[in-house]
Amino acid sequence: MLLTTAITISFVLVGIALLLSFIRLVIGPTMPDRILALDTLYINSIAMLILLGIYLDSALYFEAALLIAVMGFMGTLALSKYLLRGDIME
Repeated sequence: MLLTTAITISFVLVGIALLLSFIRLVIGPTMPDRILALDTLYINSIAMLILLGIYLDSALYFEAALLIAVMGFMGTLALSKYLLRGDIME
């Protein structure tokens, strides 16, 4: 009962964080703000998947969260490198 209530509250809070990050991604005044908002979206989606995995008692969601973490890191790295140098591959 208590765990279900905590997970439900966490779903709502992480959902609000996802919405606010998406708003920052859309209206971010500069490109670094948008890159940070995209990175925050990755992190919040990982949190949402982990919460869903705990709620449904399934390990599959943890593997999906790990894949999103790796892809999010690589995407942030590539976008930052492109922003600094203008080219991803050297």
